[in-house]
Amino acid sequence: MSRRHSIANARSNLPELVRQAESGKAVELTRRGEPVAVLVGRKEYDRLNSTSHTFGDAWAKFSRAIDLSQANIDPDEIFSDVRDDTPGRDTRL
Repeated sequence: MSRRHSIANARSNLPELVRQAESGKAVELTRRGEPVAVLVGRKEYDRLNSTSHTFGDAWAKFSRAIDLSQANIDPDEIFSDVRDDTPGRDTRL
């Protein structure tokens, strides 16, 4: 977070504070020393305000865009060391 600015100070320095926000720096605004608002650039606002997608949504979009049969990927080779095939520990029930 960038420096804190009182609202009174922000009034006289708004163009500079907007430039800071546009460059990716968040500008915190205070009233009587207490934080009350944050000025951020539009790109950051859009990123923060965007809806999250589930893994399923992302996978469906990816699957529509990429033909996996043409990708020459062998899942058995890629994931061969991911899962431990040992039986695990003995437990008493």
